[in-house]
Amino acid sequence: MLKDLKIFLGLLSEHKKTVVFAVALGSVAGLVTGGGLTNGVEQLFTLILSDDRELSTSQILGVAASFPILFVILGICVFASAYLLNYAGLASIQSLRSRVFSRIQLLPLAYFQSSKTGDLISRITADTTVLQQTLTFIARNVITQPATIIGAVFYLYYVAAKNDGVYQIYLCLIALPIVIFPIRKFTHKIERKARQQQEELGALTNNLAQNLTAAREIRAFNLQERENRRFTERLADLFISQMKVVKYQFGLGPVVEVCSSMGLSIAFVIGYYNGVPGGVFTSIFLALYLTYTAVKKLGTFASELSKGVASYQRIAEILESPVDIDDPAQPVELQNVLGNIEFHSVSFSYGSTPALKDASAVISQGDICALVGPSGAGKSTFANLVPRFYDVSEGRITLDGHDLRDMRMNDLRDQIAIVSQDPVLFDDTIMENIRLGRQDATDEEVMEAARQAFAHDFISDETNCPQGYETVVGERGARLSGGQKQRIAIARAFLRNAPILILDEATSALDSESEAKVQVALDALVAGKTVLIIAHRFSTIKNANKIIVFNEGKIADIGAHEELYSRCPLYKSLFDQQQAS
Repeated sequence: MLKDLKIFLGLLSEHKKTVVFAVALGSVAGLVTGGGLTNGVEQLFTLILSDDRELSTSQILGVAASFPILFVILGICVFASAYLLNYAGLASIQSLRSRVFSRIQLLPLAYFQSSKTGDLISRITADTTVLQQTLTFIARNVITQPATIIGAVFYLYYVAAKNDGVYQIYLCLIALPIVIFPIRKFTHKIERKARQQQEELGALTNNLAQNLTAAREIRAFNLQERENRRFTERLADLFISQMKVVKYQFGLGPVVEVCSSMGLSIAFVIGYYNGVPGGVFTSIFLALYLTYTAVKKLGTFASELSKGVASYQRIAEILESPVDIDDPAQPVELQNVLGNIEFHSVSFSYGSTPALKDASAVISQGDICALVGPSGAGKSTFANLVPRFYDVSEGRITLDGHDLRDMRMNDLRDQIAIVSQDPVLFDDTIMENIRLGRQDATDEEVMEAARQAFAHDFISDETNCPQGYETVVGERGARLSGGQKQRIAIARAFLRNAPILILDEATSALDSESEAKVQVALDALVAGKTVLIIAHRFSTIKNANKIIVFNEGKIADIGAHEELYSRCPLYKSLFDQQQAS
């Protein structure tokens, strides 16, 4: 348990002074409970059970006033300690969530291909919430309960020194070590079950995330019953995991209580036969009861700690995930980038699956280079290596003669604009979605980029966009048509004005009218830039002066259309198939 506790103390390390002060206040509260209240009870019951009624009014009032004073001190210390520890805990959780989110921004794309979106969301939200609850529970108990035990034990020693026949009562404390065994067993069980519970919650969240992002397909294929069945099964799995945690979490309390009751029964028998005075025995009984209650709460504390550790382990997996693609120690400073790209014997694999093999190519400044080939041939992989979404397994890629790995990633990606087949728009205004191309751009520059992309007219049309550039587009641009979203994405690229442009079949999902408008914008966008076009349709590469043909991860041929059509059987076959269709 101490090892687990160190994890949480480490989370609180940024607020060390606050925690130390809270610990001091909690210690006072525990000592007042374990020592002060028991001593007050002894004085009170000694007077009540005594036949002596000759105390003065001031003495009586003094004894009576001791309890409100003790509880005022106790209340202030407990509140202040819990408030400060909660402050430190909540601030630590806020910092942890920020660290996890920042880490996710640095992780390579390969990480997300092997991770489930819903599970990552669950780790950032649900697991950190469990940690927050654990820290809150720790705040209430980590100091006050041990201090209560210490205060009660010191009081018991003090009473034993003053009264005969009391030491034998302390035989009942042998029940305390016995309690440790079930606590250890239960906490180990809870940690395993709690991790399983959080994993089931992550799977449920992932199921929900997939359902919400595929609402159109679910309705189109009448998958509602299938989705209901799968979600219900996930709920059932989560319910079983939760009940296992509940069983061990709440099963610990009765076990501790039974052990405690045995000790208190022994104390009663010994106290009765040894003739311990009523007032003294009452205070001893209270001290023992407070000790056992504190031990019980520490047992619950241990189980809560185990749940928190299980959640922290899931979060730590994100924080400890390696950032395989990072900036070099001494980066090359990029100035006046021309856009000359060269692949030198480049190979790349997704895990153990080869995607690109010994690829060499030269794409000069101003080239419009189309990447063609069958599905899965390596076109997208080739393009994704240019902005270092992945790093090469073998060989190297250079930009204007500099290895990409020698550059800062931000510097490199500032030289590249991307327009994808399915552009992602954020749930923000049109103005801000275009401004993503260059975040320091003025409103006038954003609007000029929209004009260049032939997007200004529909943005200014109140029928389409009631608030113009301040119109919120909805999640993933749900309130815009496919052609409108594409033109917003093209406007971003105009605004970025980068020397390298990557087009991932930017018009393939559009109708004829929208494609014509977008194509006009693209023709203006590519002027003077080094362009890579990931082509699935040959109609999109009519302006390409260079074509690279891919087949099974290798470059089959490079050349212009006329050359390739006459000498490359694969290219001729692909071209003829599309022309025939």
